[in-house]
Parts: sequence; C-alpha cells; structure tokens
Amino acid sequence: MTRWYVAHTQAQAETKAGWHLDRQGFAVYLPRYLKRRRHARRIDWVPAPLFPRYLFIGMDLAVARWRAIRSTIGVAGLVCHGDQPAAVPVGIVETIRAREDDKGIVKLPPNPLFEKGERVQIGEGALSGLTGLFEGASDEQRVIILLDLLGRQVRVRIPLETVRAVA
Repeated sequence: MTRWYVAHTQAQAETKAGWHLDRQGFAVYLPRYLKRRRHARRIDWVPAPLFPRYLFIGMDLAVARWRAIRSTIGVAGLVCHGDQPAAVPVGIVETIRAREDDKGIVKLPPNPLFEKGERVQIGEGALSGLTGLFEGASDEQRVIILLDLLGRQVRVRIPLETVRAVA
C-alpha cells in the first residue's frame, strides 16, 4: 500500500533532492508557499518550501527500494521510527494539496494578529529589541505598536513579520 513518508534534505536542496528522487521512480511532493523577500529596497514574493529541508515521498515500503533514498543527492536521510521510515498520517498530504492554487502554491491563512494591549517585541530593523504594546493593524502587512521612547508613548508602524509576542 502506497503511503507518504518524509525525507530530510540538505540545506536548500529540496528541489535538487526531489528531482533525483523523481528520476529514481519515487512520487515526490514538495509543497511551496509565497514568501516575502526583501532585497535592495525591493519586496518580492517568491515560492519557497512550506517545510524547509523536508519533502514528502510516496511509496510502498514492501515494494520500493527505499534504502536507496538515503544515498540520493540532496537527501540527508529519512524520518524514521526505529529502523523503518515513519509514515505520515493519512490525509495530511491530501489536506495540504487541497489548499493549493492553480499554480501549485499552498495558500496559507492570514497571520493571527495579537490582542490589543499585548506586549510584543520588534525582531529586526532600527528598533530591534524594543518592546511595546500592540495597538492594531494598519493593513495586511503592517502593524501599529506603542513604544515608550524618550519618556512618552509613540505610535510606530512596522512590518508584521518583524514582530513577535513577548512571553
């Protein structure tokens, strides 16, 4: 019976590993999503692996020569339970595939926002390391935070991905 298993790949070698596994006759699934990339004052949306360094392999363990996967170019190993590859629970890969658009990109739900008044920390940029209170979202990509600067509260708009909750 064909099931899905997970291969651990070398760093940034998911596509290369998938290509070599496909040439060996394995069914390969590498889910991708659109990742925001900033470079040289430009913002691009590029396809990136949904699970970096991992990809799914469909095979029947009784028939497939699955031990050859470990020596495939780009593959670091298989996710195993003991000495046998661990099967992905039934329906997981199908659920991920159901969320793909016509270009094969997995559509992710919007990021959950913080509660108003929740303490957050800025993770990058000129204000990196500062903590403040979440006030709201200005749009899908930016949030408003109240920071204590120079003895008064200042509203700052920053990218959503630079903010994280403070424990």
